[in-house]
Amino acid sequence: MNVKKFTAATSRDALRRVREALGPDAVILSNRQGDGVVEILALANDDAASLASPPAASEMAQPRPQLQTQFPAPQRPAASQPTHAPRHSPASEPMDMARMQQMMASALAHVKENAAAEMSGMMNEIRAMRGMMETQLAEISWGSTQQRQPQKAVVLREMLAAGFSASLARYLIDKLPAGLDSAQSMRWIKTVLNRNLNTMANEDAMLEQGGVFALVGPTGVGKTTSTAKLAARCVMRHGPEKLALITTDAYRIGAHEQLRIYGKILGVMVHSVKDEADLRIALKELKNKHTVLIDTVGVSQRDQMVTEQVAMLSGAGADVKRLLCLNATATQETLNEVVRAYQGSGLAGCIMTKLDEAASIGNVLDVVIRQKLNLFYVSNGQRVPEDLHLGDRGYLVDRAFKLKRDAAATQYSDAELPLLMAQAAARNHEARGGHLG
Repeated sequence: MNVKKFTAATSRDALRRVREALGPDAVILSNRQGDGVVEILALANDDAASLASPPAASEMAQPRPQLQTQFPAPQRPAASQPTHAPRHSPASEPMDMARMQQMMASALAHVKENAAAEMSGMMNEIRAMRGMMETQLAEISWGSTQQRQPQKAVVLREMLAAGFSASLARYLIDKLPAGLDSAQSMRWIKTVLNRNLNTMANEDAMLEQGGVFALVGPTGVGKTTSTAKLAARCVMRHGPEKLALITTDAYRIGAHEQLRIYGKILGVMVHSVKDEADLRIALKELKNKHTVLIDTVGVSQRDQMVTEQVAMLSGAGADVKRLLCLNATATQETLNEVVRAYQGSGLAGCIMTKLDEAASIGNVLDVVIRQKLNLFYVSNGQRVPEDLHLGDRGYLVDRAFKLKRDAAATQYSDAELPLLMAQAAARNHEARGGHLG
């Protein structure tokens, strides 16, 4: 297979050189750009056809490399021996044929394996080139849309400035009804975001039903403070004798002491557990409590302990509902990692924390919407129990567009928007967009 490399300053010049050298039917294997030059690997059409076509019957019968078996020549009889033909061992010829067949089969398998490997490599190159072409076509398509429907560019800039991802923006803009101006388009976007943001409209059902709730999440997201706020709400509704607090945070200095202080103020006993066995015993002893709140140890989403913690809570012998605390100040990439790590067999819901510290909240709303999480509460301060509120969908969506990021950090030129949306289209193609309703 004669693969040739062509380089030029632009793609057009590189393709022209390919046509001149290999003809108009040349097969492009790869196309990449770096250091100001475009590099194309190409293959003549005849070479590609010969690689793709199956070997002829004669080639199949004669494996490469060819095998030669030499049989010993018959020995001339000595003068003292009779002159009749020598006898051959009846087992010698079948043994030689069996060995030859085995070697031929091995060689043939080796040839087929090499051909399959080459074909697999070519298919990978073709798939990569197809993805690049789809991205380029999407870029051209958005450039045309930007000129014909400028209101979509306005919506895109607004969503990016609010902290929403380009993937979600692209998905919604593709669904945008025709004939709307910029203001009407923004109202439609807010309506769809509002409809797809799942919140707990009334906490009475949760507080009346009770159960076992574990607050989970990375270190520093506000799990202990949120546990204390929830505990205060339960005490105000049912009294301290109906509530129990458990902490699994034996690693962080002062973690148990902090929750114990809150428990003392509320008149609630705090139990400390070290492992799954301790947790099983504690939950069994506290089964008569109306509500049990578990404050877990903070673990990085990239730590193997996350899996162990999820397994411990799942195997505790009770229906433990896990509430994931999401830090509104974290980046969208980090939040997505956190959700994937803590998802396990399913989260009961989430609590948005540090809302008062966030410069924008579109990032966390984007994750809640795309991951289809149920938003239980929003925390916007350290006060217990005041700074814990039910998630108001309309308020949160409006606040996201009011808390826009620094324009210098998020401003994209008109020339950059097509590439940005092409990349988002590729991600949406892989993730199927998010399936918003």
